[in-house]
Amino acid sequence: MTAPAHIPVLLERCVELLAPALRAPGAVVVDATLGMGGHSEALLTAFPRARLIGLDRDPEALERSGARLAGFGERATLVHAVYDELPEVLDRLGIDRIDGILFDLGVSSLQLDRADRGFAYAQDAPLDMRMDPTVGITAADILNSYTAGDLARILRDFGEERFARRVADAIVREREKEPFTNSARLVDIVRTAIPAATRRTGGNPSKRTFQALRIEVNGELAVLERALPAAVRALALHGRIVVMSYHSLEDRMTKRVLAAGAESKAPPDLPVVPEDLQPRFKLLTRGSEKASERENAENPRAASVRLRAAERVREDL
Repeated sequence: MTAPAHIPVLLERCVELLAPALRAPGAVVVDATLGMGGHSEALLTAFPRARLIGLDRDPEALERSGARLAGFGERATLVHAVYDELPEVLDRLGIDRIDGILFDLGVSSLQLDRADRGFAYAQDAPLDMRMDPTVGITAADILNSYTAGDLARILRDFGEERFARRVADAIVREREKEPFTNSARLVDIVRTAIPAATRRTGGNPSKRTFQALRIEVNGELAVLERALPAAVRALALHGRIVVMSYHSLEDRMTKRVLAAGAESKAPPDLPVVPEDLQPRFKLLTRGSEKASERENAENPRAASVRLRAAERVREDL
């Protein structure tokens, strides 16, 4: 196996949370966001009788993680798919239920580190931002074609940008002079559009715009909205789900889905709760967990992570 090319976020905690579901022979775990394969490698190593299904929409990620996991042979099955395609993938593989599933959401180390992919605002690069560079529209397409209103909407909703309309109007003005192609020009325009007092705090002001564009390009929230319910439905009894989010939109969606499964459907004054009204899931974390100060120092990409986990404790009736 090759040496790690990156540091997986909250690696030990993910393995610990999934462990009770993966110790039995033949347990099946899904890494829904394979990336560079760091979490998958740790799971396959820790649970030598488990089988892993790894999904990723990025062909380069599949190639690299495939090389990393080659030593595990048939225990690792890697699939070119977006994680909302989980039901179709399991059906093709003849798998009815799974024992664990891990989501490590957002942009991967590979995508951030490759300047030509256009994800990082700190490096000038073509405005692409597609996680699967073989399909779909690019960030440049969005910047050059969306109306000011639509640009403001995605900046506000997906980037939580307070000055969404100002930034959108500046983009529309500038594209009339010359279409957008590279990230450095966008960074300069966003910086100019944000008031000076706001620019002095909170890091690079382009961060929110780049996040919003990336989410829109890849349909990330729509995909997650379909994927989370599909994932919890696929879990076997005592199966576990772990989700790591990196911004509040993903975390709120995760919280809503897991909390709904952990709620009793019975009236609060009912003395005995019938089985069909009891919670289907048990939450394994109190709220969302963050990385330790030590991990943040060793791995800056862990700074914004929020982890939630749950276990299926009752079958759907």
